Parts: sequence; structure tokens; C-alpha cells
Amino acid sequence: MATNVLEINAERLWESLERSAEIGRFRDVGLRRLALSAEDKQMRDLFVDWAKTAGCSIEIDRLGNIFARRAGSDPSLPPVAIGSHLDTQICGGRYDGILGVLCGLEVVRTLNDRGLSTKRGIEVICWTNEEGARFSPPMMGSMAFAKVLPLESVLATTDEDGVTVAKALDDIGYAGPAPLGDRTFDAYLELHIEQAPVLDREKCDIGIVVGGYKTQALRLTIKGDTGHAGGTPMAMRRNALVGAGYVIAAVNDIGLAFAADEGRTTTTRIESFPNLPGTYAEQVKLTIDFRHIDAARFVAMRKEVDAAIAASAKKANVEIDVEEGWRWGSELFAPECIDLLRSTAKELGLPYREMRSQAGHDAYAVATMAPTAMIFTPCFEGISHNVNEAIELVRSVPGANLLLNAAVARANR
Repeated sequence: MATNVLEINAERLWESLERSAEIGRFRDVGLRRLALSAEDKQMRDLFVDWAKTAGCSIEIDRLGNIFARRAGSDPSLPPVAIGSHLDTQICGGRYDGILGVLCGLEVVRTLNDRGLSTKRGIEVICWTNEEGARFSPPMMGSMAFAKVLPLESVLATTDEDGVTVAKALDDIGYAGPAPLGDRTFDAYLELHIEQAPVLDREKCDIGIVVGGYKTQALRLTIKGDTGHAGGTPMAMRRNALVGAGYVIAAVNDIGLAFAADEGRTTTTRIESFPNLPGTYAEQVKLTIDFRHIDAARFVAMRKEVDAAIAASAKKANVEIDVEEGWRWGSELFAPECIDLLRSTAKELGLPYREMRSQAGHDAYAVATMAPTAMIFTPCFEGISHNVNEAIELVRSVPGANLLLNAAVARANR
């Protein structure tokens, strides 16, 4: 680290992470803190309390996105925003999203420690339902904020128990008064664990994200007829679950075929009806997900997925309806923000590598409306969306210091 630069309080950051890890603890080492749950409320309340103690003003919008602002010396200027999320997967880890929000809070706390003001305000954001584990799609709060999703349809979205987003927000007291999307940012920076093994394997502590993988989800409804598992002759069956099985296997094979040049495919969700013993299924719903770093190869992958779906329908004698779900990865992060991260890392003497994100992040949505960039920090073996997600503090501090110094430089311009 070069001299005369700002450094976070690493012990305080770790203490905050450990306190977060107590809320929604799952299988001892992980977290289950679903969006707009009682556990999410408890963590939100703690974050708001921490931010207020650090002197921030708090605004909450209609979707529960939380904006904690440390005022700048010129309130007429839009702030530099730092954000991520505090909700987790059902079998989630302690750091996915959480590290980014708490590093943002640590930026504020460090400036307070030093008695430093910035020209622009610094706004720390907690986005609602980034994970999509309870309500689909993921990145719901940030995409609605950026007007990629319409507010009313988001509020009407239900979880598996039929609870709407609107009711869940009301239940935990986070249906805020601020209009959705009615604020501007000078820039948006997001720090996140990589969720892939590149940084960990290369023993590099900072990734500067220059873009994402093109990503597409498809929602398939497979329609057949229900029938007796024993009595119905094989040639007469229109088993939707069999059609689903063909699709699942074919989609996985496509991912393997494209893996050498960074292709990814999977089936993430399956619902079968009536899902009973002795009866084969008349309807199955699947969600499939495919990604590629190269736009042309992504198109080629899509063609193979479409062909596999058609072939599966024919082989199983079923109908398959395809609806496009969420997509992201085509957004470009702002060259000015990427250059800021590069130049700041060099000034601080911090080694880094440039990379693309294989996962989706709130930054993708914000990038449609404000200059945006991301910092990745390593996680052990790239394990994420898993209770065994782990980080080392010493390897997370360099990225946090890059975030701190880059945000201050941008806020003082």
C-alpha cells in the first residue's frame, strides 16, 4: 500500500460481517435470509441503525431499497453510490452481497474516523431481493429501480405460499415512502465476492470487472396427459416429466459442448404436477439458464437450446411452450469508472486482473442509468450459493481499500 492513502478498519469490517452471520444462521456456517423475511427485516434494521449511527440519512423506496447517504459539501451534486444486497439464498453463504454493503458502510465509517468530507455525498445502498430465492426474478429491486421491470408487476409477484411482494414489504415495514427510481447517481460502484475460482486460483486479490457474460433464462411449460404409471401402455403416454428429463439432459450436454470457451448451462428449477406416486405427470415447469462470454457463441448456444427443446418435445410426444425470462450481461460498464479503478489500484500499488462477471449483479441494472463498475474479491475455491462460501479477511481488504479510495476520488471531483 502506498503512503498517504486511506485504509479501512479491517477488524471493524470483520466484526460487522460476523454480526451479520448471526442473523438467519443456517447449518451453522451459512445463512438463510430470504428477501423480505423476518430475518431480512432484522438485518435491514441493523444496517439502518449502523448507518444512522455513522451519521447517514436514510431513505427507503416503495420496493424497500435502502439508501443511506453521507452528505457531501455540495448537496446539489448527485452522490457516488456504493451498493449490493443483504438477502441470501436458501442455502446461502455469509458474504454474497453482504460484503459489498458492509464495505460501503466501512467507507463511510473510515471517512468519519478521519474527519474527512467529500464534495459529493456517498450513498450506501441495500437493494431488495437480489437473489430471487423467494420472489422471481433475481435483482428485482435494482431492475425495478432502473425501470427494467414495472413496479406494479413486481409488487404483485408471489412467493410459493402466495404472499405478494407488496404484502411482504408491508409485513416487515419496508414499503418506503420514497418514489421508486427517483434519484440519480454520479457513479455506482459495487464490490462483490467473485463467486468463481479465478482470483482464488491465481492468488490475485482484486478483479476489476469490465463486463458480464450474456445470460438468458427460459421458462418452459411442458404439457402432456396424466395417466396410470402401470396401466397405460408406453406408446400411449404423453409424460411431461419424461419430456422435462430429455430437456434437462440435452441442455446440460450443450453446456459441456460449449464449456471449453466459457459456456454455461443448467436447469435451475422444476415443478411437476400432480407429482404423485403411481401417476405420471401431465405438466412440468422448468427454468433453464444459459450463459456465454462471447455474443456470437451465445447466439449459437441459443439455437442449440431451441433445437434441443423441439427434439425433446417430439421424442416425448408432448408440447413445450417457451417464455423468455430474465436476461442480462449485455450492459457495458462505464470506461470512466473502469479507468478510475485501474488508476486507483496502480496508485495504491495493488495488483489486479481484469475479468468478466459470470454471475448477475445489481450493478447490471444500475449500469443502464448511471456510470458503473465493479470490484471482485476472492472467495475460497469460488464456492458460492452454498453454506460453505468462505473468504479471508486479508484477501478482502485490498478490494475494500480500492473501493474506498476510488469512491472518495470520484466524490471529490
